[in-house]
Amino acid sequence: MLLIPAIDLKDGQCVRLKQGDMDQVTIFSEDPAAQAVKWAEMGARRLHLVDLNGAIAGKPKNESAIKSIVRAVGKDIPIQLGGGIRDLDTIERYLDDGVSYIIIGTAAVKNPGFLHDACTAFPGQIIVGLDAKDGKVATDGWSKLTGHDVVDLARKFQDYGVEGVIYTDIGRDGMLSGVNIEATVRLAQALTIPVIASGGLASMRDVEALCEVEFEGVEGAICGRAIYEGQLDFAAAQARADALGEEDL
Repeated sequence: MLLIPAIDLKDGQCVRLKQGDMDQVTIFSEDPAAQAVKWAEMGARRLHLVDLNGAIAGKPKNESAIKSIVRAVGKDIPIQLGGGIRDLDTIERYLDDGVSYIIIGTAAVKNPGFLHDACTAFPGQIIVGLDAKDGKVATDGWSKLTGHDVVDLARKFQDYGVEGVIYTDIGRDGMLSGVNIEATVRLAQALTIPVIASGGLASMRDVEALCEVEFEGVEGAICGRAIYEGQLDFAAAQARADALGEEDL
């Protein structure tokens, strides 16, 4: 089980939002590259970056911070990046910068043709981010709930050739209320590509519960507020996940 620290970027700083609200922001570091190095030193094997300003603007807004993170850890640790990525040129630029995986969220739902083109142009490097509440997909920073069923949409995108799905339960993100294991497993069971859980990871119990369903196709989990506020020791959590993984071999 891959535990993936999140580095959410707003105005060049590493922050966390509560349920995606840009007005409910906590600044955790003014040096995102140093924060990335810290997670790497604690055993992170992948990092999850989000350009929050970019997600709202629809174009990159924190590229200098992203480049600094890649310079600091990029050759050693794969980086997955989302937020404001709306065209193939932007994807190509980020990949040239050293980012390993590009996450397409709202744009995938609103413009499936773009996602299809991205998967064709950059095979193996496109991950789709699906945010959902009660099984229905949300877009535009969670402000709009669509009528799309998350499983149906994920299957469609799987056929396009996406590398994996990041599934966020938007009712739980930033709330430290636990991962929605049931909904995550339901999605993973419907797909042949890996699912990464996101939203609500709060405790070692959550990590252990995710490890129990890893065989269903749940490859990893994104860690946010819990590891920044100290409720969950990241190094201990990844070590525990590794130990449980070895037990299952």
